Amino acid sequence: MIEIKNLVKKYGENKAVDHISFTVKQGEILGLLGPNGAGKSTTMNILTGYLSATSGEVLIDGLDILDNPVETKKKIGYLPEMPPLYTDMTVREYLNFVFDLKKAGGTDRKKHLAEIMNAVKITDVADRLIANLSKGYKQRVGLAQAMVGNPEVLILDEPTVGLDPMQIIEIRDVIRKLGKHHTVILSSHILQEVQAVCERVVIINKGKIAAIDSPDNLAKTLSNENKFSLRVAGDERSVLDIIGAVHGVKYVKSLGRKEKSSIDFLVEAEPDVDVRPLIFNGLAKANLPILSMQAVDLSLEDIFLEVTAKDRNIASFADIDESSIEIVAAKKETNKEDDSDESNL
Repeated sequence: MIEIKNLVKKYGENKAVDHISFTVKQGEILGLLGPNGAGKSTTMNILTGYLSATSGEVLIDGLDILDNPVETKKKIGYLPEMPPLYTDMTVREYLNFVFDLKKAGGTDRKKHLAEIMNAVKITDVADRLIANLSKGYKQRVGLAQAMVGNPEVLILDEPTVGLDPMQIIEIRDVIRKLGKHHTVILSSHILQEVQAVCERVVIINKGKIAAIDSPDNLAKTLSNENKFSLRVAGDERSVLDIIGAVHGVKYVKSLGRKEKSSIDFLVEAEPDVDVRPLIFNGLAKANLPILSMQAVDLSLEDIFLEVTAKDRNIASFADIDESSIEIVAAKKETNKEDDSDESNL
């Protein structure tokens, strides 16, 4: 449905977008992610025809967006981060205006707009001035205008910003339903939202594609299977000391008490080192039974940090508490002493 081929956008000598290529299939919901300044917004603006590319192609249903701007833009509904609303109109007046603006003929206007308003839950405010609506309702009206004319492609930039938790769940459900009949590109800073809605994600960093796949496949590709959680019955400090002393453990962190008389811990080991037998034996010898142990799957947030962080150690240690840092530091001091002893020999 959408083909992006070798897309480049320059501002002077700076490349905001640097030879990006990917496709989006009909009926697919694709998440577009990237840190600030990565080129994500520029890419979305080129896809909508708002900006022209320095080089490369954007094809919508086989049509080049530069060669066929009118035909391709009819196929696109766009919700920018700041919805383009006329606040002195009522919701109904505004959507009728958008209907005329898009020349959305060939459909029953009244029925079409009623279906859209019902889908995004704004029927009850249809005759209120947009200026008097809450931010959440304004965001819904913005989504509604993107849906006018039943475009084949929907490009949504931060569609749930300003919504309360219940509204977010409702809009996510709307987006999932839209994905059955539309091609959807969704940009969001809420990574859990992307993971909940999108079938594939494209992560852009420094103007280039850093990763593209389903969240599950990315997790499998990036995971070293070296991070796991375990639940242990016994004294917290003793468990931290025993696990922290095991060769190959990068860090151990207490997650607190999740059930009576036991404590959960998060452990990360060095790549390609299986520390589980040593941990099991060490805790068993100290009469500290392991009640459960399981691998920790990477969340989309972990994947994003892994792909975009300049220093992988920053991403890996971002959530370590002081107790685990003390253990890592103590191990380093011990290693230094061992090294000095060896040199003296």
